[in-house]
Amino acid sequence: MRENKAYALNGFIAMLAFILLLLTGILGFVMQSFLLAIPSLVAAILIVSSIAVVQPNEALALTFFGEYKGTVRDSGIWMVTPFTVRKKISLKVRNFNSAKLKVNDVEGNPIEIAAVVVFRVVDSAKALYEVDDYETFVEIQSEAALRHVASKYPYDAYDTDEISLRSHADFVATELTRELQYRLETAGVQVVEARLTHLAYSTEIASAMLQRQQATAILAARQKIVEGAVGMVEQALAQLQEHNIVELDDERKAAMINNLMVAIVSDRAASPIINAGSLY
Repeated sequence: MRENKAYALNGFIAMLAFILLLLTGILGFVMQSFLLAIPSLVAAILIVSSIAVVQPNEALALTFFGEYKGTVRDSGIWMVTPFTVRKKISLKVRNFNSAKLKVNDVEGNPIEIAAVVVFRVVDSAKALYEVDDYETFVEIQSEAALRHVASKYPYDAYDTDEISLRSHADFVATELTRELQYRLETAGVQVVEARLTHLAYSTEIASAMLQRQQATAILAARQKIVEGAVGMVEQALAQLQEHNIVELDDERKAAMINNLMVAIVSDRAASPIINAGSLY
């Protein structure tokens, strides 16, 4: 089922016709001319039953004896097919905040995840007649899509360039939006945006994973410190040799390198011992 435009006329013309027919019917009764009064009043009732009002950013779906006749999207007052069943549906952009879901990522780690989904109805016929309740349908499918996407990637990739939920937020949001759009196509809903609002390890492993993250951060920091220390020692030796400040044999050069590396890499301030010379 797809939405199509319903046949509708200007509602003000219908109101004017209703007033004229009503006055004609009353006049017929006053003049006791029932052949004029009864048809006029019946026509007035038919016209008044065809008048419908559509609010801004709303749609009015019409069914006549169980058959879908179309949808009126333009706001205002309209004259539609008489005695039709009319269902209003909002076309406004809306948000849905999912609950915090407990899911296992691709590595089997339990995580807590939640998302916000921004959506709107673009096909009123599908939203009303293809699914039982499109709002409930959006909620259930959003949680199902979120679980599916969360189970495809790890929470964190640590030292690798692998896609993860924590480090590739934009990619995950795009993947979630695409997954949701595929699922909600049946309900005539367009997904404007979908993004994660909460992402954390589950409470039972949160402390262990925090220690792992801290260890990884310390290891990365130490690696940077060692790389910088090697460069500083190399530069110091090069300048000493360039300016002929001191001649160092291999043994003294090794001792100097050892002292510089210890002083730079150590996480505590160095306490040097100054050699003031010898008495002899």
